[in-house]
Amino acid sequence: MPPVQMLRLALLAALLSTASAQAHDAAVPVQGRAWLAGDHHVHSRYSVGYTPSPNPGEPPTPVIAGDARYPIPTNAQMAVRHGLSWMVSTDHGGPNHSKVNREMAYPELLRSRQEAPGLIQFYGMEFDTPGADHSSLIVPHTDDEREVLYEIESRFSEREPWPADPGRDTEPKMLEALEHMKSVATPPVVIANHPSRSAKGVGDYGQDTPAELRNWNDTAPRIAVGMEGAPGHQASALKPDGSVKPEGARGGYRNAPTMGGFDQMTARLGGFWDSMLGEGRRWWVTSTSDSHRHYTEGGSDFWPGEYSKTYVLARHDYDDILDGLRNGRVFVTTGDLVSELDVTLAPARGRRDGGASIGGELHVRKGQDVRVTIRLRDPAGANFGGRSPAVERIDLIRSEITGPLADRTSDANPHARVEKRFTAADWKRDGEVLTMSYVLQDVRQASYVRVRGTSSAEQEPTPDPAGEDPWSDLWFYANPVFIAVD
Repeated sequence: MPPVQMLRLALLAALLSTASAQAHDAAVPVQGRAWLAGDHHVHSRYSVGYTPSPNPGEPPTPVIAGDARYPIPTNAQMAVRHGLSWMVSTDHGGPNHSKVNREMAYPELLRSRQEAPGLIQFYGMEFDTPGADHSSLIVPHTDDEREVLYEIESRFSEREPWPADPGRDTEPKMLEALEHMKSVATPPVVIANHPSRSAKGVGDYGQDTPAELRNWNDTAPRIAVGMEGAPGHQASALKPDGSVKPEGARGGYRNAPTMGGFDQMTARLGGFWDSMLGEGRRWWVTSTSDSHRHYTEGGSDFWPGEYSKTYVLARHDYDDILDGLRNGRVFVTTGDLVSELDVTLAPARGRRDGGASIGGELHVRKGQDVRVTIRLRDPAGANFGGRSPAVERIDLIRSEITGPLADRTSDANPHARVEKRFTAADWKRDGEVLTMSYVLQDVRQASYVRVRGTSSAEQEPTPDPAGEDPWSDLWFYANPVFIAVD
């Protein structure tokens, strides 16, 4: 066997071994778990501005509310008002910002936890990622969470040093940071934020590239677990009175627009996300507000939970929510198009127990048929935009898993296709609940399925034009369920 092929097989075995362990955790039913909505990208007044020092050589002075403007308890209050069960406080940095987080933001987070005890509030930051754009850094809830974040930000955040250090802004520095995170007793989770915001066109990537994200995932597969499928700043096309701003670009994506509100890395069928999944990687997508300033006050944002929600199947506690994010028990939606989404795989004949759900893996014999059951809740009543959207179509997407790609810059999976499009004629409705099923026949190769849906008539999400009303174009995406063939 040629050495290159042997290496590919070894990499595939390593990926599938890690993935299988993760999938087992995700598939085990745990009493008390429910779909909990949250947001892992929320800025407070400690996303500061800076004023230059009058003394040459001295660092600039942080200005509270110089960028984002709201206190952490205000964000928490609005998160609860808009239906969230969990939230992550994620302020980005600048010179010596690690001290701002440790000495100012963290004490306010503790106060916010007391004032909103029903809301799970993680400590974290929008990491100024070396060699890339930003990423959400979510710190587990432990007694030393403040010092864990301080150590990471002070040592590795690209914008932390004064004077600026070009050596901080390199991909090797990010891989060094991930190695450090692996050494933490309870490691954090890292999710790439708005990965294509700096892209110049479709497939013409900017600060975040396919090869770079693969390197993150290879270095720390239990830490670097995914990306924002739908970025924040979705109110960029709205004026303060709620009318459309003709020049506004959803998500601030001006060069390479979002597609149905989602980043091209997620939205393109057979694109980057499918290329990662086709390798067998556990690479998940989320959706956030990136809240800095509400659009009614001159900003470009919705409140946490007002428009985008990341649902995690978990118990209402810190550890299980983070476990759900780490293991892909996640679906995302905009405009409250759906509020529950279960995708279950099981053998089509014989025993039906031991199935797998979102983030999990089903083991079958070669040649078995697999039944896919989709159950979702299409909530009645108006969303926070005053609309009552309805699910118009649901797509079941399928691909075989072919293993690690020789071209690490690839953003294509030619095997990914829409296996079945469901419309109202194909599902059963019981009040708000829609149920449908489909049989994958004669499954002979490791594969995955994933589900998306929309309120629109678009067969595929198209680039969003400037001035598009975000409430008129809604989508949801579920993370995949994998199939292993024994």
